This record gives sequence, structure tokens and C-alpha cells, in this order.
Amino acid sequence: MSLITTTSKIDRLAQLTAKTETASGASLWSEALRRLRQSKMAIIGAVIITAFVLLAIIGPWIAPYGPAEQTWRGEVFSNRGEFVGARAENWFGLDHLGRDMFSRMLVGARQTLLVGVVSMLIGLLIGAAVGIVSGAAATLGGKTGQRLDDAIMRVTDILLALPSLLLAVSIAAVLGQSLTTVMIAVGVVQIPVFARLLRGSMLAQGGSDYVLAARSLGIRKRRIVLTQILPNSLSPVIVQATLSLATAIIEAAALSYLGLGNPDPAVPEWGVMLSSAQRFFDNEPMMSMYPAVGIVITALGFTLLGEAMREALDPKLRG
Repeated sequence: MSLITTTSKIDRLAQLTAKTETASGASLWSEALRRLRQSKMAIIGAVIITAFVLLAIIGPWIAPYGPAEQTWRGEVFSNRGEFVGARAENWFGLDHLGRDMFSRMLVGARQTLLVGVVSMLIGLLIGAAVGIVSGAAATLGGKTGQRLDDAIMRVTDILLALPSLLLAVSIAAVLGQSLTTVMIAVGVVQIPVFARLLRGSMLAQGGSDYVLAARSLGIRKRRIVLTQILPNSLSPVIVQATLSLATAIIEAAALSYLGLGNPDPAVPEWGVMLSSAQRFFDNEPMMSMYPAVGIVITALGFTLLGEAMREALDPKLRG
């Protein structure tokens, strides 16, 4: 995807809130929630996300066996291609070390959710801080603010021009192999997206009547930004945060698959499980399929809900 396409999509999302607010007197989020309740895509996404979060929370308590227990090690001979598939006591079969795959999937859901949420929060918090500075400078900062905004946006554009996975791999390779490294690497990739999005949303709000009225009353610029422009600019950022969770889960799994994730094999994480199982795919493909399907379905849930929220905010689709 080219830089122009990426930035145009971000800028388009940033403009939705301002246009929707001026289209009618209805509250933006009350109207959006009404549309979400009527959207099959949003309902499916919410169901998937709810199920995933519940499994991540209660998974370690309902797992029938410990994720590191090699209880059935004597029944698996990976060097001869002999594995144990699904059966009564092991619903998803055993991995190459005789560990229960169902238990590892349940416990691994928490690690996958943790990586996705922390990575998204890193990108959101730092990106939002950069976006607030840039948006405030561009909106109310005069010529000096314009120069500061231009400098910040050029750096942001450079980061957006780099392939996200390549940038994440480079950061992870420098920081070393660990789960924390994966979260930092994926989070840094999200920073320019949130920064440009919030800055664009603040620019869209900067020309609103309430901002002009506040300035005419002599209210300080800092107060206008923090109490007027910023709160009304957060809607598209919330949408992007939902979409970024899907991206974070996929990219974190990719880094773990490449061997940059948690080096402790006793701590299950879906990306690590997929990486460990890939060399046995010819003999036991289901050992790879379980974590792969889990990653895909989870990312699909966040994507469906995020896209539904994006459509709910689009004034062109309002009835």
C-alpha cells in the first residue's frame, strides 16, 4: 500500500466526526450506536471479541491441564512423525512434546490479548501525544506552529512510508528476543497512524463554529485545545484503536513466528505455538491450524467491529 493511499484513508477517517456532527443535531455516538445495533457485521465482531476476551480471562482456570505439563511425552515421537490427534482426554490432541494443545490454546489466548492490548496502548498514548502537539500547533499556533506541525508530519510520513512489519522486525531485532520487545516493536509501528489521525481530526474540528466562538470570547488557546477541540476529535481515534488491535495481534504473531517473541517455550502464545508447529506440518497439520485459526478469527472480530464503527461514523451512509 502506497504512502498516499495510507495517509488518505487516515485523513478520511479523521474528517468523519466533524462532518457527522454538522449534518444533524443528533449526538454522534448515539447515532453511531443505533447504526451499530443494526449492523450484522458489528454484532458478529462483538460476539467474537467477547468470546476471545472471556477465554483470555478465564482460560488458565478452566484449562484441564497445565500448559507446560508433558504428561503424554511417551506417546509422541516427533522424530518418527508419530503424533496424537484429538481424543476424549485431549480435545485438540498433543503437541510435539506431549503437551495438551487445548490447554495451551486457552492459556495462550491471554498472552495474545495482552500483547495486542499493550501494543495498541503504546501506539495510542504516544501517537495521541504527538498528534495533540501537531494538531494544536497547526490549528492555533500561527506560523511557528505551522513549522512545528510540518516537521512532525514529515517524520510521521517517513514512518508511514516504511512497511509496518519490516519496521517492527527491525526494532525487535535491535531490542532482543522477548515478549516485551514484541509489544514495543508493534506499538511503535502504530504511533504514526494515531498521530496523523488525531492531528487530522483536530484540524477538521479547528474550523468549527464553537472554536471560533471560543476564540472571539478571548479564551486561552490551550484551554480551547484541551476542553473543546480534543474531546470532539477522539471518535475516529477510538475506531482506529479497535482496528489496530487486529493489526497488533497479527504483527505480534508474525514476530513470534519469526523467532523474536517470548523465548520461554513453557509460556504458550499463539504466534510461538504456530512457529513451533510449522516444522511438523506434514505429519500433524492440525497442530499448526489451531493457533492459526485462533489468530485469524480474533483479528477478524476486531476488524469487523472496527469497520462497522467506521461506517457508523460516515455521514454518507446515514439514513
